[in-house]
Amino acid sequence: MLLDDGRAWVAGQAKGEVLEVAIGSGLNLEFYPAGISLTGFDLSRPMLDLARDRAAALGLEIDLQEGEAHELPYSDDSFDTVVCTLGLCSVPDERPVIAEMYRVLRPGGQLLLLDHVGSHHKLVFFWQRLLEKNMLKQCGDYQTRRPLPLVKQAGFVIEYQKRFKLGVVERVAARKPDA
Repeated sequence: MLLDDGRAWVAGQAKGEVLEVAIGSGLNLEFYPAGISLTGFDLSRPMLDLARDRAAALGLEIDLQEGEAHELPYSDDSFDTVVCTLGLCSVPDERPVIAEMYRVLRPGGQLLLLDHVGSHHKLVFFWQRLLEKNMLKQCGDYQTRRPLPLVKQAGFVIEYQKRFKLGVVERVAARKPDA
């Protein structure tokens, strides 16, 4: 309910060789267009097993790999599109993850993000701060991050950005500049 059609918006724009960082159980898989080459990456082996099962049920071929998002095991300029949905809110530091996504994208490649972020409404942000204290203890989930400035600092050119749901859900489409 919080994301509405966000997963379809993100995955539906993917082109070429695609890397999904923090693929989790593969909830985006049904929304990817035909003809892409998809690699999924996640920290959790059990989540990758769920993604593998979901891909098989959908008849999709996908390369799934386990590891840390701040050290992606891919060469520079390897992918045309990098997708990350609800992943930057759960890593200890999103800066090196964003830097890695930039590194593995080809010049002109697109970064597509969907995440919950710190609201620009003060009362909502205050509530998020309270919720964050419990969420960090329970599952390491940050509620108040704002990755957009970090995406810009990493060198991406923002092509689209919009917030929804009182400013707590953000969609971002950014591009790595051509060489």
